[in-house]
Amino acid sequence: MKALIQAGGKGTRLQSISGSLPKPMVALDGKPILQWQIEGLVRSGITEIVIVVSPNGQVIPSYFKDGASFGAKISYITEPAPLGTGGILFQAKPILGKGDFILLFGDLMLDIDWKRMIAFHENHHSEMTAFVHPNSHPFDSDLLVVNEKDEVTGFDSKHNVRSFFYENMVTAGIYILSNRLLETITTPGPLDFETQVMVPAISRGGVFAYRSSEYVKDCGTPDRFATVTEDIQNGVVAAKCLSRKQKCIFLDRDGTLNVFGDFVTNADKLTMMPDAGESLKLINRSRFLAIVITNQPVVARGETSFEELHRIHNKMEDLLGREGAYLDDLYFCPHHPDKGFVGEIPQLKIVCACRKPKIGLLLKAQERYNIDFSQSWFIGDTKQDVQTGLNAGCRTVLLTCGDPRPNKLYAKAEPTFTSNSLKEAIVKILSWK
Repeated sequence: MKALIQAGGKGTRLQSISGSLPKPMVALDGKPILQWQIEGLVRSGITEIVIVVSPNGQVIPSYFKDGASFGAKISYITEPAPLGTGGILFQAKPILGKGDFILLFGDLMLDIDWKRMIAFHENHHSEMTAFVHPNSHPFDSDLLVVNEKDEVTGFDSKHNVRSFFYENMVTAGIYILSNRLLETITTPGPLDFETQVMVPAISRGGVFAYRSSEYVKDCGTPDRFATVTEDIQNGVVAAKCLSRKQKCIFLDRDGTLNVFGDFVTNADKLTMMPDAGESLKLINRSRFLAIVITNQPVVARGETSFEELHRIHNKMEDLLGREGAYLDDLYFCPHHPDKGFVGEIPQLKIVCACRKPKIGLLLKAQERYNIDFSQSWFIGDTKQDVQTGLNAGCRTVLLTCGDPRPNKLYAKAEPTFTSNSLKEAIVKILSWK
């Protein structure tokens, strides 16, 4: 598979650091951003690379030449005038050939396992696969609307007014495109990728979202540049790559992230714990993932719908995003084994493999994110949560700030330690030897 890197932007917001250099050539910890990208592609076996440059960006081919010294075969397209984020695709057709290809933008610092994303793309027979991830500022980011099958059903521009709760599913500027999609671009000229390429593809069907926790950040402002440099030096960038085993802090929901009380059956009933945002931000800045594992029998009992549960979780992500925090993922069990509830859903009244303290949901997370349970933690406000973590081989924390009857089930399950608050627990985990 080939890769097409858009490196023709001027990077005016970074000129205090870049000077006259194109933004992709600014050095991060001693290497140009573009070199970090190329080396990552080559590590995954992607060695045929096409770089789009501007007429004033000839420093790029002067530095990388034919790519041989980087283990790659690099060719170049000069963009004579700005064509928009999608306009270069028509011009690139002859050099890209008939196969599927990667499209990414040259101002992104990233370290991802391309083999995983390519396998996802091929398994879904996707016309377009978009790399998506949660970030700390979804309110000013382009979002994708994604269903339970990972199919993209809508594009929500950052310029839209959002008067609703939304999932923190940010498009990262990384794609795998099929040749079928390339054939739909039939005329030369300026083209906006999101509105004129992606949105029509979504309407045709066959666009899928590859959700990942891997490190992808825009380096386009001095503040972001400084943050990314620090993350490289602290090893966070490399540690997040899914080719490496991941550490995770699994979190219960009710009584841990949101206030314990009656079962939350609609979004209006959800109230976050006061320290939830600050606690999640601590995890987000670390090498740990933050993933919620929650039993939601209210669905099986007919007390809420899948649609309303999705809205509840969107509200949670929305509120966390306003505080600059995010969850890497969330898994829920909708089942309940006991029958006899008014309005219950018979097909959900089963003994399943995903209801805590069973670890079916953790195993799903482990498969997607390559998680090492022995390096991970489970935090919750009941001994059932503790038993779940123990069953998976994780260390565990019992919170005393949630359920007033934490021992009502699995009383013999002993946590690694107890804590008065989620933030206190996170601080202790992050300093754990």
